Amino acid sequence: MDPNLLYWRSQGQSFLSRVQIWLNLLDPTVLLSSDAEIERSHSLLGGGKKREKDAPALTLALSSVHADSGAVLPLVFRPPALLPISAPLVVASFLPHNTVKPALFWQFLLQSYSAGFNYANRNSSSEQGKQTSVKQLLLIAGTVSYATCAGALPQIFINRLGVRSPPIQTFFRSILPIPLSAALAFFNVFTVRSEESETGIRVFDSDGNPVGISKAAGEKAVRDTALSRAALFGTTAAFPNLLVLLLKRTRLFQRNSLLVAPLRHISVAFVLGLMIPVSFSLFPQLGTIKKEELEEDLQAAAVDGQLFYHRGL
Repeated sequence: MDPNLLYWRSQGQSFLSRVQIWLNLLDPTVLLSSDAEIERSHSLLGGGKKREKDAPALTLALSSVHADSGAVLPLVFRPPALLPISAPLVVASFLPHNTVKPALFWQFLLQSYSAGFNYANRNSSSEQGKQTSVKQLLLIAGTVSYATCAGALPQIFINRLGVRSPPIQTFFRSILPIPLSAALAFFNVFTVRSEESETGIRVFDSDGNPVGISKAAGEKAVRDTALSRAALFGTTAAFPNLLVLLLKRTRLFQRNSLLVAPLRHISVAFVLGLMIPVSFSLFPQLGTIKKEELEEDLQAAAVDGQLFYHRGL
């Protein structure tokens, strides 16, 4: 078992402990480190005696190295890069556009980055030494295309139907994006990482020894991650939109309508920043699957009644 996973097993079993760990790992300053520094830090994870002394090195390794392959993650797809890159994309995608083209453009950028992040941080334990298949590339392209069009549906409806009624415009701009954002985030993870459900992922016993490949564990890993991403983007869409709807009824915002736009932008970025460590912590990085949920040929290996797997991110 990779040292990254051993660390999560010993330190990240409770929700609060996972939140605390992610708050440290999401520090954007770690993005300034070189690949050589990251690889050197990763080698320190194997020794438990130096953990307190080498905390910065461990943070660097955990936030920059893939837990399955041990390779350094691409800079833009490392967890600390998620907020600084996705925040402007999310803010722009929630803007009340006048035409369909800018809505499609920002949705395309957001969905493309989300697909890349999901793929880079997948569980790759069953594909060691393999190149990305044409099928996977087509699946990613199809996911981005579909999600882009679906994400722009509120603006498409407004323009095609010629909506002028303020209540109906409010529904399309402020209410519909909430479930739509959550559904598309779930869909993006579920489709981009569907290969894990089809081929399975590596599972480990309580001693950290690999015992085989499990499709059931792959399905659970993808489902849990998709739910956490739906919580991230659904909440990010819900809170700012509902806040703006409420504040628009106050005298201050009725007299100063120019305050609405900056408030929306700031609240979207703020909620996104808060929800990233929370959503990452909803499920353990080192997940468990019960014996009865496993395939028959793997149940004998679950001596303690369960096996472990890397959930991905």
